[in-house]
Amino acid sequence: MLRRRIIPCLDVSGGRVVKGVEFVNLRDCGEPVDAALRYAAQGADELCWLNITAGDESWHGLLTQVEEAAIRLDVPLIVGGGVTRELQVRELLLAGADKVSVNSAALARPQLVADCADRHGSQCIVVAIDARRCGDRWEAVAGGGRRATGRDAVAWAVEAVRHGAGELLVTSMDADGTQAGYALELYERLLDAVDVPIIASGGASGPNAIADVLSVGVSAALAATIFHDGLHTVEEVKSACRDRKLPIR
Repeated sequence: MLRRRIIPCLDVSGGRVVKGVEFVNLRDCGEPVDAALRYAAQGADELCWLNITAGDESWHGLLTQVEEAAIRLDVPLIVGGGVTRELQVRELLLAGADKVSVNSAALARPQLVADCADRHGSQCIVVAIDARRCGDRWEAVAGGGRRATGRDAVAWAVEAVRHGAGELLVTSMDADGTQAGYALELYERLLDAVDVPIIASGGASGPNAIADVLSVGVSAALAATIFHDGLHTVEEVKSACRDRKLPIR
């Protein structure tokens, strides 16, 4: 059985780690490379670096920070945010990212996923899906949660995998930053629909909530607030998962 992963998330804006609730009301949480090193020392299995205001960021500045982090880190690094072209995927991989996440651009042009997977391999292409509950289904939203698409999130996940996505990073926007627990039903539906690893994101309230979503069957759990605010460490989360007999790294 594949061991589950714990992934701290660094939402980066203006070169700083930030965190909000449902993608708004952002507050400063420190310097990203320092945070990455801290979480790596705690035993993080991977780190996720999302450039959440990518349209306003310096691409060169992002590459420089990612390169600095990759040189100093000994854990895999997922990087995303504002990636719209295959060339940008190549640049991030050359800077030291192990995987690259694509989101809004892939929704607008699914062929981007296929192009990137063909050139670099599915194993390093992560399609991020921001999903908002809409009645009895979830809608995929774009533009950092600001733009409705009308597209069913589970159907989009299936299409993304068909185009070559090797992994999915799925965030429940309704739960993001609330510490109210993960949207377990969303991940159960996704697990029934696709056969690639799924990273669950949004709603981590502590070690037990993370153990809950890993018990559903996702491959990894992503969390931010509980780590940034020092409420829990990565090792505390792993200890709780081991107590639940989950296969953890």
